[in-house]
Amino acid sequence: MADFATLDELKARLDWTLDADEERIAASALEDASDLARAYAGRDWEPVTAAPRLVRTMVLKACKRYMNNPSGYTQSRAGDETLGWNDGAGDDAGTVRFTRDEQTMLAELGGRKPGLYSVGVSAWGSDVRRYRNRQSWGYNRDIPAGFVPSASGKDIPLFADEEEPW
Repeated sequence: MADFATLDELKARLDWTLDADEERIAASALEDASDLARAYAGRDWEPVTAAPRLVRTMVLKACKRYMNNPSGYTQSRAGDETLGWNDGAGDDAGTVRFTRDEQTMLAELGGRKPGLYSVGVSAWGSDVRRYRNRQSWGYNRDIPAGFVPSASGKDIPLFADEEEPW
């Protein structure tokens, strides 16, 4: 699979010239970020040029963050040479990663929309009947009509009748 961004595009965003080792690391970071973008989006774009530009932008941002701090340090001192990191990023410290907002945006770009959904429910073995909703807006609509099993053995109607289905 191709990466969403090129090494030259990443080099243009960095403040220094990469040596051979850093180029190798940057190429791996682009591959990892592209794979993560596909995973968070839940889809792949073939060819990669079919992906929204925002995917490329987020891949480049994640790679730039990683290249600026590949070890995941959270503290540095020049005087006594103190370096430090914490568990704030968890297992992702020192790896290519997307922020929570970027993960959400990638999911939305891939077609995953978070939120509540409604699902129609009907009784087992029900049929659909037309009725006119006289109390509301006066339109016709299909409703399921059937029975719900009960513990007593006598089935309970899902709707009272066609005149008053609720």
